[in-house]
Amino acid sequence: QVQLVESGGGLVQAGGSLRLSCAASGSIFSINAMGWYRQAPGKQRELVAAITSGGSTHYADSVKGRFTISRDNAKNTVYLQMNSLKPEDTAVYYCNPGDYRGSCYYPGDYWGQGTQVTVSS
Repeated sequence: QVQLVESGGGLVQAGGSLRLSCAASGSIFSINAMGWYRQAPGKQRELVAAITSGGSTHYADSVKGRFTISRDNAKNTVYLQMNSLKPEDTAVYYCNPGDYRGSCYYPGDYWGQGTQVTVSS
């Protein structure tokens, strides 16, 4: 079992920044990679960024150059720094422990409650 708690969301104007955090606890030794997903109303959940246990990072094209994923292994926490936010970034953001193999991220079974990010124009 893995427990995940996301935080850091909020309301921000376009062009602003937010930093999301995801604290993991439980059976975290088995985590190979961590991903941040988002889901906007009426849309499918999509992968935004992922980071492997070795520190390699991967981003969706829509957020490259604006978002940065990082991890603090001592704190079992993954972060998502979001800069130059756009209204289309509005969504509920979730972290997910999964697996990164080849060039693909495979989501795991555990999800947190999510944190709402709203970007006003």
